[in-house]
Amino acid sequence: MATFLYKLGRFAFRRRHFVALIWVALLVAVGVGAASAPAATSNSFSIPGTEAQKAFDLLDERFPGSNFDGATGRVVFKAPKGEKMTDPANRSAALKVVAELGDGKQVGHVTDPYKAKAVSKDRTTAFAQVSYDVSAFELKESTREELKDAADDGRDAGLTVEIGGDALESIPETGAGEVIGIAVSAVVLVITFGSLVAAGMPLLTALIGVGIGVSSITALSSALDLSSTTATLATMIGLAVGIDYALFIVSRFRAELLEGNKPEEAAGRAVGTAGSAVVFAGLTVVIALVGLAVVNIPMLTKMGMAAAGTVAIAVLIALTMIPALLGYAGGRVLGRKTRKKAAASAREDGEQAAGAAEEKPNLGTRWARFVLRRPVMVLLAGVIGLGAVALPVSSLELGLPDDGAKPTSTTQRKAYDTLAESFGPGVNGPLMLAVDTADSDDPKAATKRVVKTVSRLDGVAAVTPATFNKSGNTAMLTVIPKSKPSGSDTENLVADIRDAADGLRADTGADTLVTGTTAMNIDVSKKLNDALVPYLGLVVGLAFLLLMVVFRSILVPLKAALGFLLSVVAALGAVVAVFQWGWLADVFGVEQTGPVMSMVPIFMVGVVFGLAMDYEVFLVTRMREAYVHGERPGQAVVTGFRHGARVVTAAAVIMISVFAGFIGSSESMVKMIGFGLAVAVAFDAFVVRMAIVPAVLALLGKSAWWLPRWMDKVLPNVDVEGERLRKPTAVETADGPAAAGDAADPELSRV
Repeated sequence: MATFLYKLGRFAFRRRHFVALIWVALLVAVGVGAASAPAATSNSFSIPGTEAQKAFDLLDERFPGSNFDGATGRVVFKAPKGEKMTDPANRSAALKVVAELGDGKQVGHVTDPYKAKAVSKDRTTAFAQVSYDVSAFELKESTREELKDAADDGRDAGLTVEIGGDALESIPETGAGEVIGIAVSAVVLVITFGSLVAAGMPLLTALIGVGIGVSSITALSSALDLSSTTATLATMIGLAVGIDYALFIVSRFRAELLEGNKPEEAAGRAVGTAGSAVVFAGLTVVIALVGLAVVNIPMLTKMGMAAAGTVAIAVLIALTMIPALLGYAGGRVLGRKTRKKAAASAREDGEQAAGAAEEKPNLGTRWARFVLRRPVMVLLAGVIGLGAVALPVSSLELGLPDDGAKPTSTTQRKAYDTLAESFGPGVNGPLMLAVDTADSDDPKAATKRVVKTVSRLDGVAAVTPATFNKSGNTAMLTVIPKSKPSGSDTENLVADIRDAADGLRADTGADTLVTGTTAMNIDVSKKLNDALVPYLGLVVGLAFLLLMVVFRSILVPLKAALGFLLSVVAALGAVVAVFQWGWLADVFGVEQTGPVMSMVPIFMVGVVFGLAMDYEVFLVTRMREAYVHGERPGQAVVTGFRHGARVVTAAAVIMISVFAGFIGSSESMVKMIGFGLAVAVAFDAFVVRMAIVPAVLALLGKSAWWLPRWMDKVLPNVDVEGERLRKPTAVETADGPAAAGDAADPELSRV
């Protein structure tokens, strides 16, 4: 692989005009496609194989045109203090709002609160249900304005009017944090390289890669039914890995220049060595993201596939456009100070220069030597520290957000609280029962039996009369729980109804299915929990095999996988502490604490695993390279840190800043994932890879690189270390040395 990538790097360097033109043309093409494509509209869940989904499908089939998955709005009316909603003036004002809502566009049906018995016992509160013909994200802005205007008219009449439901949901915004993350990345790159030219390359290529990836997602969003958060998450991951991959290749190019290679040769060797690490690091991320398909939730699968495609584009750009840009920049990637230093060093005696380098070891070298002297202490400190941070995971509560999780200042939360206070908490999360009586001898009797049985269950506040379809073979009824939608009591009630349905089927022949938003959320959480262990096994197993090929070792990949598990559990502990317990909630802009979103743990596992392997590959391949070139195991660890610690640190800070920029998102899932990934990268890069990894390698010694002979023969040799590039090649000339020596890189010795 190293030889192929070496040739690819030289080709891109020589044909830089052609390569740059191809990428720019591709960016323009997908940009035009995105501009002319309809926007993403889907944010709904489809969960194949769950009872809630089967019930929705049944109702859509038996009640054609009912749009059970359409957007809903709950307009909550509260009478002025001392008055009642049944007073003539208040009743007239509420009915006027209902009539106005019924005339709105995209509205399917509006209930009359007085006919639907949606008036509280104390007569102070009433609510009207607005059903739309399309989903929440297909609602036009004018439709939302009509809903708001109708509520304002009710307020003008003296009523307190709040709006709940998903009708007011809009595509989330990420805020200014994303731009701040990129700005921090730029500062870190300038400090790392000391050159504006070198710093600009990773940013430019990452933005081009993300532009191509996100534009492609936007262009295909309508055709593939992609959710509105897909592009946001692809941007988050694509920016982070795009900058990091380019950073490692540019850094290696600078090192090759300082060792005396001509620019074209340096570009070839940079892509052949660091580029090999980029390929395998990218593969681990892609495996982790594509592996989300095992959960069998289409929305999550599409998000993973889209993000994986963006990562693949980042890898291709790093391997081709970076060497092309290096062809334009040449020696200017070193910066003035470094060029002067290199020129001065060239005039000195080589041995004296080497001696000077040894006298001033960089921070990475000093840290590696410290860990080698005290491996047990460092290992225990890292493991115990991350273990302590992981403790909140024991209190992890999963769920999907409803209006009760919104800030108290929003109209949705006010409507939620008003309904809970006046009608009981269960009215905010009604359960929908679909009763299939096609195989029943007496459909009406069977349905009455279902209503009677369900009404007697603990936790049921009320059951509405059944509504039959035209054929009379399916009934629909609503169950109001006594508990709030996200409560464990509601989850238990759903389980009790489903247990009772088995007996009802045997007695009446009617099949009773539980659905509705609340039941759907419960099924999503269960499906995600059940899929977590198989997903971990698949992703870790495939990546373990991949890392065995890269490192030609058994213990190094095993150590990498265990370190990942430690960092991801610690990151989940931090998520629980902030978003569930409320620790430092004000600092991170968390206005309302509550259960952690069900998708967050499994998505974090996938993404963090891929990103954790990035640093493992980049840092440990440099150690492996030194080891196979004859250095002792301990010295190989020092060499790896001397050449890689500065760059890995910069890469980690950049990735953390990019992820942290998404904490300002208005979408709770994006906010949680941005925080979780930023914390996970910090733990993994600075605790696991920088402390635990060298400590374990120090304790293992030569055993770390052990591989059975039979396995050594079976595994393909991909030459990630670039061993073949150290041999004379036909492309070498007398213009400069071709071998990459083991001497310390003068530029990387400055920390």
